[in-house]
Amino acid sequence: MTSIENKAYARGYRKICGLDEAGRGPLAGPVIAAAVILPLNCQVPGLRDSKKLTPRQRDRFFDVITEQALAIGVGRVENDTIDDINILQATLLAMDKALNALKTKPDYLLIDALRLPNVSIPQEGIIHGDDLSVSIAAASVIAKVTRDRLMVDFNEAFPEYRFHRHKGYGTREHLQKIREYGPCRLHRKTFRGVLV
Repeated sequence: MTSIENKAYARGYRKICGLDEAGRGPLAGPVIAAAVILPLNCQVPGLRDSKKLTPRQRDRFFDVITEQALAIGVGRVENDTIDDINILQATLLAMDKALNALKTKPDYLLIDALRLPNVSIPQEGIIHGDDLSVSIAAASVIAKVTRDRLMVDFNEAFPEYRFHRHKGYGTREHLQKIREYGPCRLHRKTFRGVLV
C-alpha cells in the first residue's frame, strides 16, 4: 500500500496528500471529500478501501488515522449544489474544499481516479487508488465515516426515511420511503429514483 508513496518520496516529495470522496452515488445528503497527509513511511496495517471494511473497522481506522496524520481536511458539498452543478463537479469542489481545509500545504497529491483541474500542486489520479495507496485509503475512511455519521445525525430530523440504515443510498427500503413520503430537502432532485 505504500509503493506509490515511495515512488513520490524518491522524486523528492515529502508532504504527500491522499484525496478521496464518499457519497457520489446516494440519492440524498452531501458529497464529502477528505484530504489526508500521513507521516513519511507511515504504515497502517489492514487499511484499504473503506467500502471493503466493516463499520467497526472503519471507526477504528478513523481513530488511528486521526491520531497519526500530519493534517486532515474535509470538504462538503450539499445536495442542492450537486443538483445545480452535477455530481462530478460537486466532487471536485468538495476535494478543493478539503485541500483548502488542510493546515499543512501538500507538495504532491494522490487522488482516487480523478485529477483536480484548478490545482497547481503536482498530482496523480490513480484508478482504484483507495486499494493501492495508503494515503488515498486513509482519505477514503475519513470521508466515509464523516459522511455516515452525518447521515445518522440527519435521521433525527427525518426519521421516516431511515437514513441511519441506508445512509441515503438507493436501497429498496429508501426508494419505498421516497414513494411513500416524497423527497425531503436532503434528496438530490436530479437523481433517478428521486426525480419529481
